[in-house]
Amino acid sequence: MPKTSKAKKKVKKVKVKSSSKAKPKVVSKPKETNKGPIKISKTYIPKDTEKYMCEKHKVFFRMKLQEWKKELIKANNEALYNGSMDDNSISADIVDQASSYTDKNVEMKAINRQIKLISEIDKALGRIREDTYGYCLDTAEPIGLKRLMARPVAKYTIAAQEKHEKDEKVHADD
Repeated sequence: MPKTSKAKKKVKKVKVKSSSKAKPKVVSKPKETNKGPIKISKTYIPKDTEKYMCEKHKVFFRMKLQEWKKELIKANNEALYNGSMDDNSISADIVDQASSYTDKNVEMKAINRQIKLISEIDKALGRIREDTYGYCLDTAEPIGLKRLMARPVAKYTIAAQEKHEKDEKVHADD
C-alpha cells in the first residue's frame, strides 16, 4: 500500500509543475502585444477615435515625456556650465556685480523650476508604468487627450485642477 500512495504523490507533483509552467505563458503574451505598438511613427498623434489610453497612446506619451526630460536636462547642464564660467569675471563696478547677481538668481530659479518639472515627468512616467496615466488622481475620470497633449504631466481633470488651485489659494491666505 505505501507504494501506491507514493505514486499518487508523484502524479500530483507533476500536475503542479505543469500548472506552474502554464502561468509564465500567460505572462509572456502581454509582452508580445507590447512589442507591436512600440513601433509607432514619429508623426503619430493620438486620436479621439481610438480607445482612450490604448498601448499606442501610452507609447506616444512615454516617448514625448522622455524627449522632454532629455531636453530639460540638456538645457540645465548647459545653463549650469555656462553660468559657472561667468563667475571668473568679477567686476569692480557695484552696479555690474548687482546685475550679474540678479541674472544668476533668475537663472537659478529657472533651473529649479525645470528640476521640479523633471520630477513631475518622472512621476508621469511612473503612472504610465502603473497604467494610471491619463486618469485624474482625484476622480479617476479620463483627463482627455487634448489636455494631455498640451500638458503631458497633467494629473487632474480641468475641474479637479481648478478645485486644487482654489484650495491652495485658500490655504495660502491663512
